[in-house]
Amino acid sequence: MLQIGDVHIHLINDGNHWVDPGGAFGLVPRALWSHYATPDDDLLVPMVLNCLLLQTGGKNIVVDTGYGTKMPEKMQKILKLQRPRGGLVEGLARLGIQPGDIDLVIDTHLHADHASGNTCYDENGAIQPVFPNAEYVVQRREYQDAIHPNERTRATYLAENFQPLVESGQMRLLNGDTEFVAGVRGAVTPGHTPGHMSVVIESGDESAVFVCDMATYAVHFERLGWMTAYDVEPLVTLETKRRWQQWVLERDAILIFPHDSYRPVGRLQQASDGKLIVEPIEMAYV
Repeated sequence: MLQIGDVHIHLINDGNHWVDPGGAFGLVPRALWSHYATPDDDLLVPMVLNCLLLQTGGKNIVVDTGYGTKMPEKMQKILKLQRPRGGLVEGLARLGIQPGDIDLVIDTHLHADHASGNTCYDENGAIQPVFPNAEYVVQRREYQDAIHPNERTRATYLAENFQPLVESGQMRLLNGDTEFVAGVRGAVTPGHTPGHMSVVIESGDESAVFVCDMATYAVHFERLGWMTAYDVEPLVTLETKRRWQQWVLERDAILIFPHDSYRPVGRLQQASDGKLIVEPIEMAYV
């Protein structure tokens, strides 16, 4: 557990999966990226599915919901999806938190690996919210892109993950940067998608930011020119990272990454040669 002022941050693993390094590292050659990720026998690299539980002011806030439980078995095998810690709901249970105890769910964006756990199937096969008493929030621009997918995005924008929540009024669409509770706000950080959002925690003169897919791995935040092939607007990602590198350095803020299995949490430091490096911070999963 990490404490930033009055905000308690718990890191929860919804699972691990494996992807082609061409997706994870885009144009970066293997000779470079291999220093930061070790491929398996199928030449795939690991991605963890990190979710957060934020607790402050008597509120329980979930940030991103991972793949959830609706994925067909065939797709689980393709992704080599494993859940050694049982997933998000099981992680919450280890903290004594039930789905009905969650007050707010923040969707940084609506890609399937971040939002599929918003909903689940009931005993009759109907879609229902995983967190029945929570308000869900996402940027309006992200939702507009999700309901108008193209040939590149339609495989990851799955309506069952969000449309029932919008139609029922349980999901609120945001119009830009938004404070959710004292010390916790959403900041639009475009590039991965135009409506992508990071979550900023500022309390008691301390700061942290869940960058989400602004920087999939820690190395993506260190190096402006490194980004995934999944980014819809890669040059926008580059400039977004440039701004946030400065923000983080000025505040000595803690960084939390969505998919890094080696450095999920760290601090950005400037080395003697002027290069930026994320120094890992020990933070155990729930």
